[in-house]
Amino acid sequence: MKELKQRSTCPVSTSLDVLGDKWTLLILRDMVFEGKSTYGQFMQSEEKIATNVLADRLAALESQGILTKTVAEDKKSKFTYRLTEKGIDTIPIIVELVLWGTKHLATVVNPVLLEELQAGKDAAIGKYQRNARENSLS
Repeated sequence: MKELKQRSTCPVSTSLDVLGDKWTLLILRDMVFEGKSTYGQFMQSEEKIATNVLADRLAALESQGILTKTVAEDKKSKFTYRLTEKGIDTIPIIVELVLWGTKHLATVVNPVLLEELQAGKDAAIGKYQRNARENSLS
């Protein structure tokens, strides 16, 4: 994996250096809203990420401290990915992207999720952050 090169010290630019490609955000989305935690589960996403791209993005997220990789309990050749606190801190960003996209673009969103976010965004963010923390302990 390539070393991360920052274009500047601007916080928007440096954040984009880490999170700024669509695959990274889609992996995080799947972890937060779909509970995905294995390579095979990520491969089932409707966007059809290529295997080499998925492997690269998971390695980059791990090297940036956004997620951890551990050997799965059920199969020694399988890994489980979990969000770290740094990764959990991306949940409000992902929620804002969901809300912005549903407001301004032709999208399809899980109606239960959308209702939950519209009823109380902060409460929903808190719930997903708690879920991620509980998953990281398992």
